[in-house]
Amino acid sequence: MDLTGKVAIVTGSGRGLGLAYAEALAAAGASVVVNDVDQTVVDAAVAGIGGDTVGVAAAVGDTASAEKLVATAVGTFGRLDVLITNAGILRDRVLWKMTDEDFDAVVDVHLRGTFTCARAAAIRMREQAGGGRIILIGSPAGQRGNFGQTNYAAAKAGIAAMARTWALELARSEITVNAVIPIAATEMTRTIPAFGPAIEEAGRTGQPLPAWMRHDEGLGTVQDVTGLITFLASDASNGITGQAIGIGGDKLALWAHPSEKTIRYAEGGWTAEAIAAGWDFPLETYGIPAPKR
Repeated sequence: MDLTGKVAIVTGSGRGLGLAYAEALAAAGASVVVNDVDQTVVDAAVAGIGGDTVGVAAAVGDTASAEKLVATAVGTFGRLDVLITNAGILRDRVLWKMTDEDFDAVVDVHLRGTFTCARAAAIRMREQAGGGRIILIGSPAGQRGNFGQTNYAAAKAGIAAMARTWALELARSEITVNAVIPIAATEMTRTIPAFGPAIEEAGRTGQPLPAWMRHDEGLGTVQDVTGLITFLASDASNGITGQAIGIGGDKLALWAHPSEKTIRYAEGGWTAEAIAAGWDFPLETYGIPAPKR
């Protein structure tokens, strides 16, 4: 998959999944702008990736940081073709213990940061013409909800909704917008009791994650996610837009969009009593399913 001549920004790419995305894009020939809040981490990532890579130390969220990232891409490499909004933080707490600061911090980085960066990128891509790729990083928590993650789940659900909205708005400019739902062995998944021991064992021995985890749970390494990122950044993904696509381990999946599942009609409308008497709707599941073993 040849990305020679394309210029990409990857937010939150100093480590973890974001770094893997930046490495994969650079390996495919793209010029990459690496971003992290820590200058030391940025410098290490740039040195490790090499090639046509520059770094910007900035906290994603506000408009100034977003515009700085785009200006760096254009000023250094002359254009912008791909944006990947990966930057994020966690402040997990159950609803009755979550503070305003916990909620605002996560929403500011994930949701507002995705908005400000995508807006700045879209403006540039429309000005230069020739289309573009905007790839928003979502989460299973945003698709299904997750215990203790009011802020994170809400932000990630909003990101999926923004992908669908922007796909409509940017279609005439030939800019595709998709949400990627990754599942990988990261510092966060190490804390899940069903996964932690296997992830630690694989890291200690250098052996692959067990087959049941890669296949049944769709959870693998951060590198397992990069194929989808590279594909969506490429010309081969023309026509794919407005989608939420999951990847992890051995699994690639297209998430369904919310839609009306069961419909009933009552002439003249529904009273509370009529709803109670006629309720036979099969309920939807919610929450991320527990591991199968």
